[in-house]
Amino acid sequence: MDILKEALTFENAKMSNMSTSDRVEASREAKRLILGINEIYKETKDANLMDVMKRLTAKKKRIDTRLKGRPDDLI
Repeated sequence: MDILKEALTFENAKMSNMSTSDRVEASREAKRLILGINEIYKETKDANLMDVMKRLTAKKKRIDTRLKGRPDDLI
């Protein structure tokens, strides 16, 4: 379950003052973690794994929003 330790480390990491390349790397790392945890979840159906994936997905969405920018009509 090393991937869960990685996920918790990623989740607790600060995301301020990141360059664009750091954000791209963080987004890819989040995707890798989510997909890895999902493979474990498929076998075990553990609700805790689903909660971890939801939290990681929320963090990934915030990173992606910052990468892509917000649409002009929402500002």
